[in-house]
Amino acid sequence: MKILIVGPTFYPDVNGASYFVQRLAHYLHKNGHSVLVVAPSRFIHNENYDLNGVSVFGVRSFPIFINRFRVAQSIFIKNLLRKRIKEFSPDVIHLQSHLIFSKTILKIARELKIPIMGTNHFMPENLLHYLHLNRKTEGHIRQFAWKDFLKVFEKLDAVTTPTETGAKLLAEIGLSKSVVPISCGIDLKIFNTQNNGEYLKEKYNLPKKQILLYLGRLDKEKNVDVLLRAFALSLEKIDAHFLIAGFGAEKANLEKLASKLKIKKSVTFTGFVSNEDKPNLYRVADCFAIAGIAELQSIVTMEAMASGLPIIAVNAMALPHLIKHGENGFLFQLDDIKSISEYIVRIFSDKELKNRMSKKSLEMIKVHDIDKIIDKYELLYHKIINRQA
Repeated sequence: MKILIVGPTFYPDVNGASYFVQRLAHYLHKNGHSVLVVAPSRFIHNENYDLNGVSVFGVRSFPIFINRFRVAQSIFIKNLLRKRIKEFSPDVIHLQSHLIFSKTILKIARELKIPIMGTNHFMPENLLHYLHLNRKTEGHIRQFAWKDFLKVFEKLDAVTTPTETGAKLLAEIGLSKSVVPISCGIDLKIFNTQNNGEYLKEKYNLPKKQILLYLGRLDKEKNVDVLLRAFALSLEKIDAHFLIAGFGAEKANLEKLASKLKIKKSVTFTGFVSNEDKPNLYRVADCFAIAGIAELQSIVTMEAMASGLPIIAVNAMALPHLIKHGENGFLFQLDDIKSISEYIVRIFSDKELKNRMSKKSLEMIKVHDIDKIIDKYELLYHKIINRQA
C-alpha cells in the first residue's frame, strides 16, 4: 500500500503524538509499504527529506513558545499539498489531528476520491494550561476546540483512538461515528528487561539506592510537583532517590520545589534523554510514577511496563487501562499525596510485592506489542480502501 500520514507534530518534537507518527511510519515502511509523512518542517521553508527510509514532506513552519513546537502555515498551501499528494498517489490517508492543514488535506482527499481516516491524540488540557486563563474562559475554549475537531473527524471514513476511554470521550463530545480503540503500541524488542542502565548510573551520578522514575515532559498538566511532594513524605520511612527525566516549562519550578522540600540531594533532573539511552534508563529504576491527568494512553507508562517496572499512576483518563490497582501497581487520586507516599513506601519496602507487580506489568504489556498494532492498522486501511472501491 501507499500510505500518506499527516501529523501536526513530528521529528524532532518530543511528545506522544510525534513518537506515534514516527513509529507508525517506521513499522509500516518496515512491512514493505510506501509511506509519505506530511508534517511541519524543521525550518521556515518547505523541505523534503528521508527519516530512516520514510519520505517526509515538511510544510514550512514557525517556532512557537509552547514546548519547542513548530506550527506550519495553513493558508496558501492547498495547491502545493494537492500537487504533492497527486505525485505520491496514496491508497489511503491517515490524519493524526484536526489541526493546521488537516482541513485542507480532507478537501483534497475528497476531490481525488482517496479514503481518509484519523487517529485522535488531541486533548485541550495539554494546551490550555499554557494560556493561564480563568476557568470560565477555559471552558469556552475547550468547547470551541472540540467543535473544531468535529468539523474534520465527522467527515472521515474511519476514526481510531488509543483506548476505550478515548473512544467514550469522543462520543461524549458529540462524535456520531463509531470509534475503534487501537493502542499506540510498544516495541518489545527495544523496551525489555534485557536492557542495562549501569552506565547511566555513572553518567547521572546516581546513589546506590532504590530509584523512583518519572520520564516525560515537565509541563503543568503532568503534575510532577505532586510526585515530588509525595516522595518527600516517603523519605520519612525509606531511603530512596527520585530520578526525573525530561524537559519542559516547569523544570525550574520543580527544581525550586525540591529545594523548598529539602530533598534536593535525593532528586536528580536529567534533562533531555536520547532515544539510545531511554530504553536503558528504565532499567535503572525500581518503580515508575506518573500523575498526568490528560493521558489518552501514555507511551512512557507502556515503556516502563515493558521494562518490568511496577507503576504508581493517577486514576485519570486512560491510565487505569494500563494499571490494575494492586496487581501491576497502584492508582491514586491526584490530591491524595499521603496515599502516593504510602504506595512508594510499600513497593520499596516489600521485595516480593515489587517482583510480583513487575511480572504482572510484563504480562499485561504483551497485548500492546507494536507488531500486533501495525497488523490492526493494515486491516483497517484495507477495509476503508475496499469500502471506497
